Amino acid sequence: IDFKGVNMVINYDLPTSAVEYIHRIGRTGRAGHTGKAVTFFTEDDKPLLRSIANVIQRAGCPVPDYIKHFPKLQSTQKKKFIKKPLTRESICTTPQCFLKKAKRKTKATKENIKEKRKVKEDKSGNKLQTVSKS
Repeated sequence: IDFKGVNMVINYDLPTSAVEYIHRIGRTGRAGHTGKAVTFFTEDDKPLLRSIANVIQRAGCPVPDYIKHFPKLQSTQKKKFIKKPLTRESICTTPQCFLKKAKRKTKATKENIKEKRKVKEDKSGNKLQTVSKS
């Protein structure tokens, strides 16, 4: 898929390989246009950074010196990261006030449904009548 006019890509999780990184940032800067890519990473991602930094440097872009000096990842470690990427906590960008409001609304809806479904049962457990409030 080619999206015209994409001038920035933000990676919230670090790609597990340089090939995947290139694929992701390839959405920006197409057809001679310039673009930017921002990638967030954690301490756990450090082993993956060096290969991506090499790709960035070969493309003529600046790479911080501290990333260039990270230890090189062994091929067995690469395979491990590709097969089982790091697990991360989920990120929620919805403001807390909206989440609380939705929770209250859901709770009220469930209570209304319960009230509408009150059922009288006879001694044998059969349902006799459904009572609903209007």
